[in-house]
Amino acid sequence: MTTMTQTSARFREFKMPDVGEGLTEAEILKWFVQPGDTVTDGQVVCEVETAKAAVELPIPFDGVVHELRFSEGTTVDVGQVIITVDVAPGSDEEAPAPAPVQEPVDEPDASAEEPKGRTPVLVGYGVAESSTKRRPRKGAAAPEAAAVAAAVQAELNGHAAPAPSVLEDPVGRPLAKPPVRKLAKDLGIDLATVVPTGKDGIITREDVHAAAAPAAVAAVAPSAPAPSVSEPVAAAAVEVTSSARETRIPVKGVRKAIAQAMVGSAFTAPHVTEFVTIDVTRTMKLVAELKEDKDMAGVRVNPLLIIAKALLVAIKRNPEVNAAWDEANQEIVQKHYVNLGIAAATPRGLIVPNIKDAHDKTLPQLAAALGELVTTARDGKTSPAAMAGGTVTITNVGVFGVDTGTPILNPGESAILAVGAIKLQPWVHKGKVKPRQVTTLALSFDHRLVDGELGSKVLADVAAILEQPKRLITWA
Repeated sequence: MTTMTQTSARFREFKMPDVGEGLTEAEILKWFVQPGDTVTDGQVVCEVETAKAAVELPIPFDGVVHELRFSEGTTVDVGQVIITVDVAPGSDEEAPAPAPVQEPVDEPDASAEEPKGRTPVLVGYGVAESSTKRRPRKGAAAPEAAAVAAAVQAELNGHAAPAPSVLEDPVGRPLAKPPVRKLAKDLGIDLATVVPTGKDGIITREDVHAAAAPAAVAAVAPSAPAPSVSEPVAAAAVEVTSSARETRIPVKGVRKAIAQAMVGSAFTAPHVTEFVTIDVTRTMKLVAELKEDKDMAGVRVNPLLIIAKALLVAIKRNPEVNAAWDEANQEIVQKHYVNLGIAAATPRGLIVPNIKDAHDKTLPQLAAALGELVTTARDGKTSPAAMAGGTVTITNVGVFGVDTGTPILNPGESAILAVGAIKLQPWVHKGKVKPRQVTTLALSFDHRLVDGELGSKVLADVAAILEQPKRLITWA
């Protein structure tokens, strides 16, 4: 479905849809049309970037483009009108006055004209219209805008910015949406102490994370100076600016989503990381043999394929590790399927698409799925659905020549396996020191639902398979 309104018999408006489940905003990356261009039903008019992926938006009707409400690079809330189309060109009906580009457009109250409910969107249903709009309060918007502008200017001038006052609603509570209030409660943050940067003084998720980060840093290193509260404001409010000493880049899109997810995961799930260094010479020989196997023709064979299969076998032997923590219901949710996430570095940032039902795939099918996943990610065409529902993840830091790391869990998952670089090293083999192919594995897991014993068994099983790949047959 798409989101649109009809302003008259001649002019129709197309609103920013929720292109993923529950997203609240998207950045317009590129317009493919300009005012005066003719468009047809289903024609792609722009590309937007959400917190999950880049998506092309098709127009749901025919006509001539009358107005583009926002310029490229602008972040737009779901439900805001982004384009107006003349569906009856040549009519004598007077055209509506164009709205200024990049300025938020206040939508009229549609409760008297349309039935109440959720706004139809491209994928699923987004937030209700009323939940994304708030009536401006007299005298509140202007002081807030002035406070933000002052903070930005002070930061650019190298001075500390005065913290804007916390705006409250009529009953005396700071302004924040329910998900933001829950986040603050989970992180132990008092909203009354949070500096709002959202429109009309609304506290955003970024504000809560910004308030949580200094507290966490102070708890670990009390002597370290706390970050300036004006930094997030400056980063979000200005375009890319460069000088001889520094460059400032607005945090938005995928990078913004990565930051939120990593902070949320690090301060929610108690991470434990275990390491093991192993001889993978036999695995490398198996990779070379599979490349010559006719059953593997047309698919890419590499060490990651065997590592992925080893992890799937380890999960089969230790199914309790494939679970999630349900905070709301205080339950451990064990998954009887494996959606295997593969962390992929792309020009847009780190994304983690996953292979659905990876546990059911044969080795050739798994190889084909891995190849398609990587190609789609590099092309920037990964869909939001491909990144949802993961259960465990593999991150291959070895491709960068790194020995190992302590990976942070993908939110909602129980474990993540980091694979280090495979190098020729001296190794004791059959009582003699010989050059062998060696790597280091690191498994991070959520200690709320994975005990040390269980985590150790999973890591030990993966290591044992990679040392003796024939276990793929005997253990599978």
